[in-house]
Amino acid sequence: MTRRLLDDRGAVAAEFAVALPAVIVVLALGVGLLGTATATVRLQHAVTEAARLLGRGDAEAFAALGDGEATASVQRQDGLVCVSAVAPVRAVLPLPAVTARACALDGGR
Repeated sequence: MTRRLLDDRGAVAAEFAVALPAVIVVLALGVGLLGTATATVRLQHAVTEAARLLGRGDAEAFAALGDGEATASVQRQDGLVCVSAVAPVRAVLPLPAVTARACALDGGR
């Protein structure tokens, strides 16, 4: 009976060593997901604000809106001004860039 108890020594350490990388991967994916969600919300807000400013004819405020990371393009057609942007995600894992698009009435022309 004593010999059987000694054979199980180190089993908890081995199980912990196997489970720890899985926990780290799940945490890294969770942090990456939160980072992507945050970047998407920030970019959508910036694009919506940019479309509103351009629609009002306030191009100077639009120029001051960007933070330098996003790449934006502007299209004017059918009485609308549409702004599209792509921004990289800053996270631990290499994640794809996020995109956003918003349109507003073009009353500033």
